[in-house]
Formats: sequence, structure tokens, C-alpha cells
Amino acid sequence: MDNKSGCFLFKCGGKKNKHVVESSENKIETSSALVKQSIEGDAYDYDLVVIGGGSGGLAAAKEATALGAKACVFDYVKPTPIGTKWGLGGTCVNVGCIPKKLMHQAALLGEAVEDAKAYGWQIPDAENVKHDWAAMREAVQNHIKSVNWVTRVELRDKKVEYINGYATFKDAHTLTATTKQGERTVTGKYILIAVGGRPRYPEIPGAVEYGITSDDLFSLENAPGKTLVVGAGYIGLECAGFLNGLGFDATVMVRSVLLRGFDQQMAKIIEDSMTNKGVKFLHRCLPKSVKKLPDNKLEVEWSNDKGESFTDTFDTLLLAVGRRALTKELNLENAGVVTVQDKIDAVNEQTNVPNVFAVGDVLLGKPELTPVAIHAGKLLARRLFGNSTLQMDYQNVATTVFTPLEYGCVGLSEEAAIEKYGADNIEVYHAYYKPTEFFIPQKPIAYCYLKVVASLEGDQKVLGMHIIGPQAGEMIQGFAAAVKCNLTMTTLMQTVGIHPTVAEEFTRVNITKRSGKDPNPQSCCS
Repeated sequence: MDNKSGCFLFKCGGKKNKHVVESSENKIETSSALVKQSIEGDAYDYDLVVIGGGSGGLAAAKEATALGAKACVFDYVKPTPIGTKWGLGGTCVNVGCIPKKLMHQAALLGEAVEDAKAYGWQIPDAENVKHDWAAMREAVQNHIKSVNWVTRVELRDKKVEYINGYATFKDAHTLTATTKQGERTVTGKYILIAVGGRPRYPEIPGAVEYGITSDDLFSLENAPGKTLVVGAGYIGLECAGFLNGLGFDATVMVRSVLLRGFDQQMAKIIEDSMTNKGVKFLHRCLPKSVKKLPDNKLEVEWSNDKGESFTDTFDTLLLAVGRRALTKELNLENAGVVTVQDKIDAVNEQTNVPNVFAVGDVLLGKPELTPVAIHAGKLLARRLFGNSTLQMDYQNVATTVFTPLEYGCVGLSEEAAIEKYGADNIEVYHAYYKPTEFFIPQKPIAYCYLKVVASLEGDQKVLGMHIIGPQAGEMIQGFAAAVKCNLTMTTLMQTVGIHPTVAEEFTRVNITKRSGKDPNPQSCCS
């Protein structure tokens, strides 16, 4: 081991590959009985065995076979308490990003029907336009099933073996799983844990029996009706947003703050914009129990921070109180893999066991985002089998919250920048703006807002960019590349915008919070 870099050198396919692990001073000791410190010369069924057929695991397996390795993927979906299950592809494809974005789009189209009238579109009987939940559900599920099928075909074409079974560790190189054909045992030179996570259920009477989660919502047979969403993270807010947009009564129960971990000024604007559209919020509240009534309605009891109790009836209780990594089910102790509160504290995707790696939502302190898992999986495969040394960079990863008005961000929040650099060492540029689309019909600009957090030194390196407005996700992607390239305010202000677009507002921002000047727009071209 190189004491300077904290690296192990393994031989793989005749090429030396470097895998960075924890430095020698804080390296976790692992029993030699559980782990072979050198794998050179050992024969295994596969070069890479992946546990989990989601985005990160599949990306790693496909990249590995492209580099000449022999790989297989174990994947099995345990049904939810109400029996929902799905196919190959993981959370994103089946019960996450993809169906969420499609339903978000469905809600936006409903709003567009109203907007169209102001542009001269004559829509007969527009006031009676109704949404058909069943038709939308079928379209969404048909798309998901097509992706499931394409994924299986792609694995076959890339010569990745797919094993439909729930794999657990027998030792650091051996996995066992029960399949339809019986018990299957395989060995792997390297093992990759990519099992992701599943929603948590609050420990209250009736939650598991009568509540649903995002694992169930997108394939729900019947329209959800009046819905209580418990949880104000991005999943809860996105679901409440599109449910409201589809015409359903939606209420969000907030334990503490909205969008914990995100910029809190932006979170407050998101709340205000959703309230303006009809979503209701219950602040400082916790659910206490759920009961099913004779008419199949759900009676939910909750209390606030003053100890007061309340009850109301709903058609659907959607639980969005967080997710847990699916590590406890893997028998990690048999391999010697250490976890921290269900998460794996890996260094450059390598666990404390040299031949066992992890990517995606199981990792401690890393962004729980599909593109992050995919990129990390590909880079890991290239290091293991392609003589690469390039490591995953988890800093400045852009993301978007797909609320009715989207919130896109990259880099530090204002709070995080103040904590890291001090309030006197940063500058916050901000502006309200009016998208051209908001002129006809006239819409309020109170919720269209952006800010750029920058260092005060030199050319003012950009530390974070945040924007709320239509198509925020599309905008922030391009600026994320600039931030990765050390964008400065000097460069941003010298960039010519595309007019009239929302993205150009970033190139025109020039008012600082410190100045106290009015950040509201004077005209469309100011």
C-alpha cells in the first residue's frame, strides 16, 4: 500500500489498476478470515457481480463487458405492502424520475389548455375539460414496460447475464440467491452493491396497512382523489404539485422545513408558488394514526408542535418521509462490509473490503441521483477493467425539483456558502424576472426568481446557482457545466444571453442583496 496516496494495486486482466481507499491512518480493519487481500490468480465465475438492476448497477455491468470483463446482474423487486411490483431498471425507470416527469408534464399540459385560450385557441367546452387518471396511468405504465423490455434486450446484446433473484453475501466473493429455477450461487472477483433504497414508513398505527408511497402512486389503479402527502422533501412536493395540477385536492404535512438540504429561500418561494396554485400546507405537524372508515375513506389524526390534535378524512395517504438504503437485507456481515446507519461509507466507491464496491443511493453522504450513480458506475468499471484512474467527482452536481414551477440548482446554497466561507466573503446576486410566456395570459412574477452565490475574491468564482421558473431543469444543466469549469461572475456577466429566454436572466443578473436595491424587473429587456 502506498502510504502517500492510500492506494491498493490490484492486477486485473494483466493490467495494473489503482483503487483509492481510505488513508492508512483511518483505514477500517477487516478480518482476514472474511477477505482475501490479494485476488491475483483466483478463479471466479464472473469478473464483476452486481447486486441491483438499477441505473448505477446496469451502467457498471455494461461498461465492464464492453471492456472485456464477464459480468452478471442480480435484481429482484420485493412487492410493496399493497402488492406493487415492477420490472428491471430500478427506481428511476419504474417508480421515480421517469413516471414523475411524465405526470409532471401531464399537469403542465392541463395548465396549458387554459393558457391556450388567451392565445386565440378556441377550445369547445374548455370549462368542462377533465383529466382521465386511468388513461394517463396506462400511457405511463406502457412506456415503463417498454423501457423494461429494452433494458433486458440491451443486457443480452452486451452479454451481461441477468439473474432475477435477491442476492445476499455468503462471503466477500460469493453470493447466493433464490430464483425460479432454485438456489443460485455465484462467485465474483469484484462485487458491486447497487441496490438503492426504498421509502420509509412512519411508525404509526395504520401507516403500512393504509398508506402508499411513491412506489405505488404511479401505477395506482384508481384516481387518488383528496390526498394527504406526509413529507416535504422533493418527492413529496413533486407529487403534491402534479396531483394538484391534475385537479386533486392536495395537502402537504411538513414536520420541520421544506426541501431540507436545499437553499431555504428558494424552498420558501416554492411553497408560496404551490400555495398560490391551491396546494395546502400543514406546518410543524406529525401524523399519529390512520384508520379506514366504512366508506373506504381514511381518517388521519395528527398533532402540531403545540400538542394540539386534529383529524380529517382523505381518499389517499401518500407517505414521503424519506428513504432507506437496502443494505440490511444483504447479509453484509458475511463479507465484512461496514455500514453507518444503513449507508456504506465508501472511498471512491470502494468499501472497507477491497474487492467490494458500492454506487448510488447506498453511499453515505453522496447525492442520491440517478445520473450520479450511472456516472460513478461507469468510471468504476473503467478503473477495474480499463486501466483508468479517473475518479467520480461528487461536487457541483446539478439537480431539479419538478414542482409546478421547477427549481433547478447547482453548487452551494446561500446557507452552505455562508457556513463555509463566512457572510462577509460571499456575494449574492439575485433577481425576479418575468418569462415571456407569463405576459399572455398575465401571470404573477412573485415566484420567478434566481440567485447566484459567488466568492468576493478576484473575478468572483461562482459557488452556486439557483433558479425557480418554467424549464428550470433544462437551464441549470448547461450552467452546471460552466460551474464545473470554474465559472466566475466576470465571465457570466460578459456572456451574451439568448433573447427572449428565461436562461438569459442569469447573464443579466447584476443586483446584489448587499446593495439593498430592488431586484424586480423594470422591463422585459432591462
